[in-house]
Amino acid sequence: MTGPDPKGDLLGYLQAGREAVLWKLEGLSEYDARRPLTPTGTNLLGLVKHLAAVELGYFGETFGRPSGEPTPWLAEDAEPTDDMWATAAESRDQIIALYHRAWLHADTTIDMLPLDATGHVPWWPADRSEVTLHRIMAHVTAETHRHAGHADIVRELIDGAVGRQPGNDNMTPGDESWWEAYRSRLEQAARDAGR
Repeated sequence: MTGPDPKGDLLGYLQAGREAVLWKLEGLSEYDARRPLTPTGTNLLGLVKHLAAVELGYFGETFGRPSGEPTPWLAEDAEPTDDMWATAAESRDQIIALYHRAWLHADTTIDMLPLDATGHVPWWPADRSEVTLHRIMAHVTAETHRHAGHADIVRELIDGAVGRQPGNDNMTPGDESWWEAYRSRLEQAARDAGR
């Protein structure tokens, strides 16, 4: 039995979230990968682009290791949501490749530094901007899994596909009629409670 490996544990959870987000794009058309399905425009490819930006920032600038990647979403004339959607000129392959490069840059930072290494998050308030690698790994892992949950819901709205990862959907067994009856039961409970 090996000893505890907190950094390896954190990285394992981060990687699981990364892969879950990308899996949600598999088999979709360009339109469906970009389709805004919530009133705030949440879309699958935008989530991937956003998470690439998150990793580049938190594991790059925070620890004095800028990636050199172009970051047009940070330009002075950029809209605040420019990292949350892909333009027609940005291909799915480009966004996914950016995310993979962000992983590589982040993983290099993680490998190079001890968990207690300090950094500075320039966009956080001064009274809490000094951080450790441990805190940033936890923060980015939570952010990634939060968006993986968004991606799961968006994908279900597109074509009904659900699940945590290939080969393990982590869902209660049931066919379409079972899920329809279940949803109807929940709807009735909500109506009853709303009276």
